Amino acid sequence: MSLVRWDPFSSADDSFNRMFPALFGQWPRMIGDSTKFEWRPSADISETDKEYLIRAELPAVKKDDVKVTIDRGVITIQGERKQEKEDKSEKQHRIERVYGSFTRSFSLPENINADAIRCDSKDGVLTVHVPKKAGAQQSAKQIKVE
Repeated sequence: MSLVRWDPFSSADDSFNRMFPALFGQWPRMIGDSTKFEWRPSADISETDKEYLIRAELPAVKKDDVKVTIDRGVITIQGERKQEKEDKSEKQHRIERVYGSFTRSFSLPENINADAIRCDSKDGVLTVHVPKKAGAQQSAKQIKVE
């Protein structure tokens, strides 16, 4: 059994980010001692005949700083974007990039082959390939209403 940190305002954050994504983007949240932030990378989910694809934007995140796990039908992408060392010869005027840990979790359907999941990273985008089980596809059918 794994523990999940409860955040009573996360659903409000999600709703706000869905309503105003371009205007405000996703707000980073302070965690712990308020010197670190938790941010959520944007992700797209799509499907082909053979697999589900999860694409997460992870610019400036090294492959070694990302961990993808699956547990009880939930796939989790977590990691950290580390802050670059401060250059004393530069004077900072504006800092907009967010650094710190991130976590995204997605429920998976039952028709997946968990043993064949693979990931690749290119140009700051992590792609998680979640293959479907062969022959597990069900055709749509109409149910008669009585």
